[in-house]
Amino acid sequence: MTKAFNTPGLSWFSIIRLGLVQAALGAIVVLTTSTLNRVMVVELALAAVIPGALVGLHYAIQILRPVWGHGSDRGGNRTRWIIGGIALLAVAGTGAAASTFLFEIDFTLGLAAGLVSFALIGLGIGASGTSLLALLASRTAPARRPAAATIVWMMMIAGIVITAIVSGQFLDPYSHARLVAVTGIAGLLALVIASLAVFGIERRSAPVRDPARPTRNAVGFLESLADAWADRKARIFTIFVFMSMLAYSMQDLILEPFGGLVFGMTPGETTQLSGVQHGGVLLGMAMVGLLGSLMARRKPAILRFFVISGCLGSAAALGLLSIAHSYAPAWPLKVNIFVLGFANGAFAVAAIGMMMALAGAGKKSREGIRMGLWGAAQAIAFGLGGFLGTVALDSVRALTGEVGPSFAVVFAGEAALFFVSALIATKIGDGSAERRPDAGLATPPMQPAE
Repeated sequence: MTKAFNTPGLSWFSIIRLGLVQAALGAIVVLTTSTLNRVMVVELALAAVIPGALVGLHYAIQILRPVWGHGSDRGGNRTRWIIGGIALLAVAGTGAAASTFLFEIDFTLGLAAGLVSFALIGLGIGASGTSLLALLASRTAPARRPAAATIVWMMMIAGIVITAIVSGQFLDPYSHARLVAVTGIAGLLALVIASLAVFGIERRSAPVRDPARPTRNAVGFLESLADAWADRKARIFTIFVFMSMLAYSMQDLILEPFGGLVFGMTPGETTQLSGVQHGGVLLGMAMVGLLGSLMARRKPAILRFFVISGCLGSAAALGLLSIAHSYAPAWPLKVNIFVLGFANGAFAVAAIGMMMALAGAGKKSREGIRMGLWGAAQAIAFGLGGFLGTVALDSVRALTGEVGPSFAVVFAGEAALFFVSALIATKIGDGSAERRPDAGLATPPMQPAE
């Protein structure tokens, strides 16, 4: 028999527990996208487009996020989607790491194993991540949503940072066997932590919504999707998510190879460089979360301000990164990467707060499909951005025969996209919707990693 609800929403302790689930997701993803990508480009000497295409595949699979979100809306049990998705992600991530052995033996076998593994990674991330965000949006009291967004995303970034730094220590001296062992252990620990963290939360908390709204989405997928898309602010926000994530993702697959090829860093050092970036993200999120909570009631548009300034800061940091190759190895690369991460974190946490507000703003219980819609926009952007970034890198290298300038072109292109994202963000509401009782937030906003 199902337990009676104890509270009308998530307690702070429960929000922190869901943050642990996000941390677990981030821990697996950082190894399967950043570190493995660098190994394929540098140690295996594959064209950058190969890992770009593989990572693009796992994002392409996530175009199904609205379907998974709709399924969790209808099923009334998001916990099983979360745990099942993370379990699949852990197994697939280890399989992706093991494909490095096959690439050494036969390129076709390695590519086939990589394709299967990354497709399953996409399924795992999409199923678990969409349901987790929907659970958080539907069970968090309006007054707690801005702080909850900050807590959960900071914990996700903390998981990425810790995993990057710790795993970097164990990856040197590098071998494929070490990579598989580190990835497998990280996946197992992530699954155990996530399962313990999410267990019982859904049973012991009631959804937070207007009593007039139905408690379950009983209509079909297409009707639910049409309802979400009919919301003008949701549409603009979807476009913003796509553009900003397109800008962000172009650096994702080339940053560690940049450190290895231009600055001569080892696999362990470039993995730690990723940790430096995410450390900046963490600090940027903390700053915006704190200032946003303090200023939100007096300045309802404060989160939109942080979204815009974060995008512009990211554009500036990438502009500096585009000239770094000319001064290597003297360029303060870690400082540059940290500043980039800080600006990324500022716009990301503000965007997450906005996302939670909009997810609960509909007249019906459809948080899952709204989160799925934005998750699909993010996934498409990440897949396309990563692929375009690697294609641009390989193309410029083929034309010029130069490594440094090739990276510079990609970084400059990202800077331009972030600038466009800032312009789109100026059209995301004016704060009035967030002050309506039915908008899902008592305070202002609109807010990955994942």
